[in-house]
Amino acid sequence: MFPNSGPPGQQQPIHYPNQSYGDARSQQTVHQPGYNPTWDSGSNSDSEVMLWFQAVDVDGSGRISAIELRQALTNANWSLFSEETCRLMIGLFDRDQNKSIDIQEFQQLWRYIQQWHQTFSRVDQNNSGYIEQVELQQAMASMGYNLSTPFIQILIARFDYLRQNKLTLDAFIMACVILQQLTETFKQKDVERRAEIRVNYDDFLQMALSGIP
Repeated sequence: MFPNSGPPGQQQPIHYPNQSYGDARSQQTVHQPGYNPTWDSGSNSDSEVMLWFQAVDVDGSGRISAIELRQALTNANWSLFSEETCRLMIGLFDRDQNKSIDIQEFQQLWRYIQQWHQTFSRVDQNNSGYIEQVELQQAMASMGYNLSTPFIQILIARFDYLRQNKLTLDAFIMACVILQQLTETFKQKDVERRAEIRVNYDDFLQMALSGIP
């Protein structure tokens, strides 16, 4: 199953900035992708999210693990999401670092899953269940990423587990999560929000390792 529709009239979009990080051809500094999502989804859980939470929370613990989340998410070919993708998604909202999320954290994750799915479906114009290079670039641009073609090619190569030069929804979401984490790490150094920084080798290694879950 896959949560492909939110409560009517209640689904709130993720807000992206007017000025995005990305490729700037006129400058020599290496630039990074990025966007600034809205994290706060409110304190009240709507009934549909609660129903999904209860369905996914198989052991009734009141928390959802990556393994439980994986059983609820499928690609267009009915293959389950990878456990790694689910672990990364859990990690985005696991505030107490116990490798699981409660109902409030799940509500926030739900919004992101909905938005990623909607973005993927919008650019997958032939409804193949996969997106190729041009479609991936369109999807990233719609989320505020300004990425060069060579970098998009790297994303395809990195997350194309089928080795067919295209991404499943699962792989697309993993790419989005990792890009977001890397961007947040970059923004900690980019205090002037100029989309460029100067770092030494040690700082670069720290950024790379801390930005990839």
